[in-house]
Amino acid sequence: MRLHSFHLARVPLHTAVRALLRPPAAPGLRRMEVLAGMELGAPVLSPKRMRIRHLAVFAEWDDEAALDAFLAERPLGRRLAAGWHVRLEFRRRWGAVRELAHLPEEAGRTDPAEPVVAVTLARMRLPELARFIRWGRPVERQVRDHPETTLALAAMRPLRTVSTFSVWTSARAMTGMVFGRDGGGAGRRHRDAMAERDRRDFHREFTTLRFRPLSEHGSWEGRSDHIPFR
Repeated sequence: MRLHSFHLARVPLHTAVRALLRPPAAPGLRRMEVLAGMELGAPVLSPKRMRIRHLAVFAEWDDEAALDAFLAERPLGRRLAAGWHVRLEFRRRWGAVRELAHLPEEAGRTDPAEPVVAVTLARMRLPELARFIRWGRPVERQVRDHPETTLALAAMRPLRTVSTFSVWTSARAMTGMVFGRDGGGAGRRHRDAMAERDRRDFHREFTTLRFRPLSEHGSWEGRSDHIPFR
């Protein structure tokens, strides 16, 4: 069965730079996005804005055996195995990034009460970067501080690729944030940012992917229970 995974790990600087410049190939690895982690909502001019040694890796595999072999046998895989990752079953896609356009718009229904993982991936229009930061940072804080997220972060690969990753206690909570059903002014941030994007797009390509979490491995920031399995 085709599988996706998302990994977080602290690695030596030379390992991070090599992986960012040239993601590895391996049997059964369909594609891999290697990015440097960022703290959601951090000031633009801050060391928290781009943590090169904090790798965030999103990958697609032929099956679990291919992922297990990569983690056990490949140099980058062993570094990632020492961190944290979640194995994912694809559910839905909005928008399109060329490398992920093969995924169907819908692969299965989501139980509104079950936890979900959301991954966004975008290729930026560099002239729109200032607008993107202006409209995006309030949304970053909204997601980071939402009571129904258990883990939320951003990541980037210079100069054009940006991504977000978030774990939600339920699909209902996530869609409530997306469509602005949360109370107060904060509830409008995502909706207003999407309206601004529709007015003049920040990105050359953009996609949002929804997944059902299958299993959680390792720990991140001292925790090994980021996925709220029921």
